[in-house]
Amino acid sequence: MSDESLPIKITVGGVTLHAELKPTRTAKAIYDLLPIETDLHSWGEEFYFKIPFIKDHRETATVKVAVGDIAYWGQGGAVAIFFGRTPVSTGPDPAPADRVNLIGTVKGDATVLRTVMNATKIKMEKAP
Repeated sequence: MSDESLPIKITVGGVTLHAELKPTRTAKAIYDLLPIETDLHSWGEEFYFKIPFIKDHRETATVKVAVGDIAYWGQGGAVAIFFGRTPVSTGPDPAPADRVNLIGTVKGDATVLRTVMNATKIKMEKAP
């Protein structure tokens, strides 16, 4: 596997974001499944969606995340995109409910996702 990041595009409602996945085994497994379009859920200012058949390699397991981080939550079999405070945040930063595996980063301002909080679908695809 190469050490280069993997460019992706995320579409939620009328918002399209560009992001990069890290060159980790978990991120590469997700990248190989793209494109995916699925139901979207929110937890505070975190969007998450289920992705089946992914092994969580825990290369980057942490409970410290920042706005714009993309993570895989192995316990729930879901990808999470953090764009603000979550119900367990104790300060201005997002906080996951459990350890997550950091798999990527949104390029630009992830807080724009606040404008599509009522969205019900998300699409993640490979970017050229």
